[in-house]
Amino acid sequence: MGDIMKLYNTLTHSVEKFVPIDENEVKMYTCGPTVYHFAHIGNLRTYIFEDILEKSLKFLGYNVKRCMNITDVGHLTSDSDSGEDKMLKGAKREHKTVLQIADYYTEEFKKDCKKLNIRWPDIVSPATKNIDEYIKIISKLLDDGYAYLSGGNVYFDTSKLNDYYVLTNHKEDEMVVGVREGVEEDFNKRNQADFVLWFTKSKFDDQELKWDSPWGYGYPGWHIECSGISIKYLGEYLDIHCGGIDNIFPHHTNEIAQSESYLGHKWCNYWVHGEHLNDQSGKMSKSKGEFLTVSLLESKGYNPLVYRFMCLNSHYRKVLVFSYDILDNMQQAYSKLKSRISNLGNEEDSSDTDKYMNEFKEALADDLNTSLAITIVYDVLKSDLTNAKKKYLIKKFDEVLSLNLVDEDEKVHELDEYIKKQIELRNNAKKEKDFALADQIRNELLEKGIILKDTREGTKYEVK
Repeated sequence: MGDIMKLYNTLTHSVEKFVPIDENEVKMYTCGPTVYHFAHIGNLRTYIFEDILEKSLKFLGYNVKRCMNITDVGHLTSDSDSGEDKMLKGAKREHKTVLQIADYYTEEFKKDCKKLNIRWPDIVSPATKNIDEYIKIISKLLDDGYAYLSGGNVYFDTSKLNDYYVLTNHKEDEMVVGVREGVEEDFNKRNQADFVLWFTKSKFDDQELKWDSPWGYGYPGWHIECSGISIKYLGEYLDIHCGGIDNIFPHHTNEIAQSESYLGHKWCNYWVHGEHLNDQSGKMSKSKGEFLTVSLLESKGYNPLVYRFMCLNSHYRKVLVFSYDILDNMQQAYSKLKSRISNLGNEEDSSDTDKYMNEFKEALADDLNTSLAITIVYDVLKSDLTNAKKKYLIKKFDEVLSLNLVDEDEKVHELDEYIKKQIELRNNAKKEKDFALADQIRNELLEKGIILKDTREGTKYEVK
């Protein structure tokens, strides 16, 4: 075990020291995508922060086992289990089966994760592979009086709980029918906050994926999937559960209700949520404006890691505003940073590097202060350390940042070759006593942010 991580816990509404249940293994669950369309970069901000959390924990000495679901059935557009089924919507749009849609967009999501250096979790399980687990949990909830049958569906009875709104501090009379537009009240419910565990009757008479159950032919509600998959693969006690802040209510609220009623004890100790990515007009979503995907950014000439760099320059609990101007600035800063690192050479030396290593760990342990962690990268580059020590530190830091800082991409290599060629032309001009040309070359490079320094060992350059 290494440095102690401090995290903001939505459950207690405060930053707390992280104490795992079993110090030999941190059990971490992250809500996965609903695979009915490409992930937009707002979705992916959440997965970037979860990736940083997992890698930070490992860097600080914790052993982490992470599980994620793939929602390939039962995710409805509205939070009160009405509206339009997203998977069915995707299937109709593309004239494919629901499972074909799910397989295709799962692979596309996986590609996006790879482009953003998001590590694929240890355990990834589609919702459709765990139907028996949901049936087992729902059956016990019915037996124990936490659930009831009404209108052909099985509902969780929230009136049985004293602290249903533990994550949000809601009061029941403040509860609206749903938190998204177009929500219709379900009159089969005993209480407006109750939610569906299993559907046999719904407005989707053409629902494609259905299974036999003790309550009839049907399919699971969205919320039961994460509880079932987490308990099945990580056990009855969970250290960390992550997601975007829009998952807090009702999804995570309902997960706590059903999981703890089923298990009979506290389920998860730390709930960690990432803020939204907004555009200039507000929250970014698939239904608004230009559908911003990783592929779209690539088509406009951006390296996907520039978006990761942009996310890490902000705190995961702060709203991040997206614009192409901001991304352009980040792309320029990222290219310059990589260019500076490429000049450090290939040698590495780990001696006398504790000061900066400890500072970096402290930044990560301080509720994932990634912007400070990146500042420490710049501090290392500006320091009096040898290039070999700088190279060692930045290579270690990049195990968490995952920005390919020490891997020269083609653009950095091309820039290096261009500058070296210009230096050679300038040196030849100086030999020929053509000082006007030599000055012209220096000034042209300076306009591009490239500073030449004449030393005894020859001409060096620095990218500002």
